[in-house]
Amino acid sequence: MLRATDPLPARPRRVVVAGVSGVGKTTLAARISEVLGIPHTEIDALFHGRDWTPRPEFVDDVHRLVAGDAWVTEWQYSAARPLLTARAELLVWLDLPFATVTLPRVVARTVRRRLRREHLWNGNVEPPLRTFFTSPEHIVRWSISTRDKYRERIPALDVSFPVVRLRTAREVERWLAGPLRAAR
Repeated sequence: MLRATDPLPARPRRVVVAGVSGVGKTTLAARISEVLGIPHTEIDALFHGRDWTPRPEFVDDVHRLVAGDAWVTEWQYSAARPLLTARAELLVWLDLPFATVTLPRVVARTVRRRLRREHLWNGNVEPPLRTFFTSPEHIVRWSISTRDKYRERIPALDVSFPVVRLRTAREVERWLAGPLRAAR
């Protein structure tokens, strides 16, 4: 596992960003895309259909995505993870402190999206805030209940490509400006 200051062995062309819901995977994936000059596909947009239903074409869309020469996306959804891992050249694990960084981010993002009625993927909007209490799949509850999953999943991966673990916002910035930019 590489640290934020370790050089990358090669310039990656296919990158996945892992981490708990709300940690900033999509934001980091977009920034990696910009630094490397390769396209970012937001995997949530492939997964969610209208009314938050899974799109039947999701796995086919992921197959098309990973067949490409260069891409950045988020490493999530059990049907997609093995497909993404099979073609990735770099996994970036965003492992920020949950209580002080991730939880406040996911709460603020959820409240902001709901109050502004921001349109997300395929016409969806955040559900009413009261669903935090009624739905076990509410994004904030999901983030809380799955916060330790990546600490099990990622070390158990048997991959031949580098895994970079970023534990603080400062490490994220250092890695983007240093090892990732140097790999260009």
